Amino acid sequence: MATENKANAKDFFETIGQKVDPSSEDIQPVEEIESLCMNCGGNGITRLLLTSIPYFREIIIMSFSCEHCGLRNNEVQPAGTIQPKGTHYELRLTAMPDFARQVVKSDTATVKFIELDIEVPPGKGQLTNVEGLLMSIVEDLQFGQETRKEEAPEVHDKVAAVIDKGRAMLAGEAFPFRVTIDDPAGNSFITPDLKDGVGKWEKHEYQRTPAQNEALGLSADSGDVGADGSRPDGQPGLDADGNIIPNEVYSFPASCPGCMKHCTTHMKMVDIPHFKQVVLMSTVCHLCGYRSNDVKTGGEIPEKGEKITISVQSSTDLSRDILKSESCQLECPELGLSVNPGTLGGRFTTIEGLLTQVRNDLHSQIFEADGGAAGQGGDSLVPEEKARWTEFFDGLDSAINGERPFTVILTDPLASSYVQSLVDPPAPDPQITRESYERAEEEEEDLGLLDMKVEGYEEDAERTKTEEAKTEEAKTEEQANGEKADDASQR
Repeated sequence: MATENKANAKDFFETIGQKVDPSSEDIQPVEEIESLCMNCGGNGITRLLLTSIPYFREIIIMSFSCEHCGLRNNEVQPAGTIQPKGTHYELRLTAMPDFARQVVKSDTATVKFIELDIEVPPGKGQLTNVEGLLMSIVEDLQFGQETRKEEAPEVHDKVAAVIDKGRAMLAGEAFPFRVTIDDPAGNSFITPDLKDGVGKWEKHEYQRTPAQNEALGLSADSGDVGADGSRPDGQPGLDADGNIIPNEVYSFPASCPGCMKHCTTHMKMVDIPHFKQVVLMSTVCHLCGYRSNDVKTGGEIPEKGEKITISVQSSTDLSRDILKSESCQLECPELGLSVNPGTLGGRFTTIEGLLTQVRNDLHSQIFEADGGAAGQGGDSLVPEEKARWTEFFDGLDSAINGERPFTVILTDPLASSYVQSLVDPPAPDPQITRESYERAEEEEEDLGLLDMKVEGYEEDAERTKTEEAKTEEAKTEEQANGEKADDASQR
């Protein structure tokens, strides 16, 4: 039965070329339905064409015409369901043939010509091409220009400038320029070409926001959660208390710091044995290649900071897991290395991985960013300075390769850093030394702890309210006395 239904679907949704195939004379490609004209009240004809667009999906093309009043209307609707993710297309037009690219714009899609700074909000669905999209925008802007010229000349001049630029684009005088289609329902499309190079045609999918789901009529309440706690969009659910579930990966839309386009951030809560729960966050942009990994620690702020000293003796120690929080300072005295808090952000990796990242970041800033080839250094480095940096990186490389012992010191005023012990607890690891210390006033100020008050704030708030009331009363009394003095002077 399922096979038969699938075959019938293929018969209904054929490509336009198959629909008009002369050999299939027994099949009427267009269905005609008599329907009411909303303009004059007479009967018009609605024509329906069920077709399939190659590399995309099935759509329904609808056309209405009324022979009484001449009203015509064309529309396209997706024949499928709302897709699991939204889609974002971008096409960079560089030549006249690009105007012929076929475009499917659903009724939930937003079209934008970036260089023209024009955005078409969601509305009627269309099956057209890029030229048709731009031409319809120019025609819509042209409508009512005479009225604007009389009632709002400034608006008329601004709209006229946009119209002139749009016509220049249509004439091929403003290449290159870009057009984007963003559709939360995932039912819009711009035809690609096999000859498209990098940056010519782009498509990426993204997770919809709760507001977008609501606009599409998709509910995100508890009734949509499956038996395993998952949601219709593939996202894992929450526990009974409304908290995220450990070891589950959550994804949500974000903006790429590199290219400011849509990207996805992944989040996962991990329970580190004998330490605490931390949140791992990863952002990847498939458009510009930007990648970011970060770790966030939570919980209450401890009374004291913590200083952890690790003696690295062999390659086994290099494979120890290490969590360096954002507030932690990293030092390796034997290597002459010191990394200030906040420089690397939060990192959950190994000692080898942490040193490798520090080495690569410094090397790219000192040598490669200076204009020279990788590993050679730029010409602006004086020989003495270049020799010192070369010696520093040689020592760092030997430590990463396990060829020399060294010490890693983690100084964290929030005690949120961690180093894996190679000895079963509760026995202490002889190569790890932990020391608690009182935070300096400067550290507490940097962390905002001096301005934080968790006890007695109700009394302070009431005292502030009373003082404000007294101040307002004094102002009122002073104003009244001033008015009395003015009355006396007038008399």
